[in-house]
Amino acid sequence: MTTDQISNGVILLGCGRLGSSILEGWLKTGAVAPADLIILTPSEKPASQVAADRGARINPPLNEIGQARTLVIAVKPAKWREALTPLMDHLHPETILISVMAGVLGRDIEQLSGRRVARVMPTTAVAQASGVAAVWSNAPEGVTRVKALFDPLADVVELDAEVRMNAATAVAGSAPAFVYAFTQALARAGQAQGLELDAAARLAAGALRSAGAGAATGASLEDLVARIASPGGTTQAGLDAMAESGDLDRAAEAAVKAAVSRAGELSA
Repeated sequence: MTTDQISNGVILLGCGRLGSSILEGWLKTGAVAPADLIILTPSEKPASQVAADRGARINPPLNEIGQARTLVIAVKPAKWREALTPLMDHLHPETILISVMAGVLGRDIEQLSGRRVARVMPTTAVAQASGVAAVWSNAPEGVTRVKALFDPLADVVELDAEVRMNAATAVAGSAPAFVYAFTQALARAGQAQGLELDAAARLAAGALRSAGAGAATGASLEDLVARIASPGGTTQAGLDAMAESGDLDRAAEAAVKAAVSRAGELSA
């Protein structure tokens, strides 16, 4: 499944931070032609305006959405029923619903819509076609559709069960913010050791870019660490200190556990 089913139209429901990131990635890569896009959003966003300028339709009459075979739901989890219900009488019976909402169970969307559902949790780096995305669906067509839409934007990781989605959300969807927060902490630590704040922040951000470049090579995380940490060197001394205190592992475990717990609350 590639051009034929996508060319029937893709509806993007919601254009907030994640929805806009997905839209930007589609426009950047051409994964979806603007003329095949229908964007439903209660307020104008810069990304939707760019898409409209290139031929996308913004908030057309609902009787014009019936040919679309894909609906990407990118609204806030608490608002999904309110946003989706008015569309039900207008969607094509074979439209596949793809949710990028944290915590909302596929079975709940399926019960409301009567249609096949896939869940995907992408990172906002899909805007730069450099994201990662976990995907699950109980229908092979759902996974195929997600891959057609997100393979150009992200490393798509297929999960074997929906119950894994909350953990994937924490490890991928939420984790960039955790990594940024750790980078902020490194900058503060550098300042404490005598660096000016601006210099510390720029150096820490540069280190993050360097780490990202290394990860893009596809090498294992263990290999990436080993490439930098020479035995007896400064990097190894820092790693040993983190391992001895256990603070890094505890912080990572606490962050992921809290994110998984919150995702479960959103599905309740």
